[in-house]
Amino acid sequence: MNELEQVLAGESAHSAPATILESLPGELAHRAVSGAPHTIYEELWHIVFWQQVTLDWILSIETPFPARPSDGFPSEADAAQEDWDQLRQRFFRTNIEAAAAARDSEHLERVVRCPSRPGEPARTMTAREQLESLGAHNAYHFGRIVLLRQLLGSWPPPSGGYTW
Repeated sequence: MNELEQVLAGESAHSAPATILESLPGELAHRAVSGAPHTIYEELWHIVFWQQVTLDWILSIETPFPARPSDGFPSEADAAQEDWDQLRQRFFRTNIEAAAAARDSEHLERVVRCPSRPGEPARTMTAREQLESLGAHNAYHFGRIVLLRQLLGSWPPPSGGYTW
């Protein structure tokens, strides 16, 4: 597994996503933490949202950039349509696709068009750069998930995980 794959799906500078999501019941994933803007469910939904957008962009599907930041988080209707286990499965499915794209050295340097925020010109970057951006984004939000798990008394998971 190359380092970009590790950042996306493995254990690079942080616990692997599978470890971070391990043994986390849906009830806890939906529990609000005082002072936190989002639940664990909402954080993971946001990760999956951007993971799918990234996959679209590197496949030359010009999925529009959300009009508002809140559009990248689930509405109540979104959450009602997909339970925690379904969301986790969707994350792992798209995460496998992202890791496979990171392994595809033939296509990593291909330039892709990435729509920007409304009113700003579209950007171009390589598929590698887009996947690196996704890796940084996911690491940030998985860090938030770990903190929420700590605040909820559910960290570390049974298999371990960084506690520092």
